[in-house]
Amino acid sequence: MYFIANWKMFGDSKTLKSLNNVINFVKKNKNKRFKMIYCPPFTLISSMSAKLAKSAVQVGGQNCHHAKNYGAYTGSVNPKMLKDAGAEYVILGHSENRQNGEDDKLINLKVKNSIDEGLNIIFCIGETLKEKKNKKTFSTLSKQLRIGLNKIKNIKKIIIAYEPVWSIGTGIIPNNDDLFNTISFIKKKIKHQSAKVLYGGSVNNKNINELKKIKNLDGFLIGGASQDTKKLIDIIQKTYN
Repeated sequence: MYFIANWKMFGDSKTLKSLNNVINFVKKNKNKRFKMIYCPPFTLISSMSAKLAKSAVQVGGQNCHHAKNYGAYTGSVNPKMLKDAGAEYVILGHSENRQNGEDDKLINLKVKNSIDEGLNIIFCIGETLKEKKNKKTFSTLSKQLRIGLNKIKNIKKIIIAYEPVWSIGTGIIPNNDDLFNTISFIKKKIKHQSAKVLYGGSVNNKNINELKKIKNLDGFLIGGASQDTKKLIDIIQKTYN
């Protein structure tokens, strides 16, 4: 099972002290074979990587620029720079970035260049509330997968994170049947037996007991709740209880 912590715009050097609890927790629970990945802001990737270096916890970026090489892109960070800072993963296609103008073709270019740099991809897909009401969930996801992963051969480098836009930050999650069927649809679309599909969208320590019942899920992409170490550990513990 994957537990990916997306810190979004949160954290400073003092916040890293909270990772001591995570490091100790992971050491004590090696037998459960779960995988933890922290995706902090760019400013913390290097220091977080150093802090977690001797642990089994890995680090990723939350996004990157599409350019393969350096260039005149003020404020941007490309895959090469993420890798150099210590990142092993990068979140791409998150709905918050899609809403800011990123389209499937741009995301596809980011995926290609990130894989070329040796990064693993956490590839986010999801439908809006309007698309859900119009019964366009599957067609939306199909398009995002088809274009976003166009000509990507190394699927083993890709983790799919299904994040319905209408669920992120709202506290509302899909019902079990809908979620099971959507995850099944995604796995069939990818046509790769080893493909990992996670769920993200208001995952917390209160609804995890319901979410863990979805048998075809391979883990969770956790937003706000991951900023609190106690809540994140609680989510993992409840997943296995």
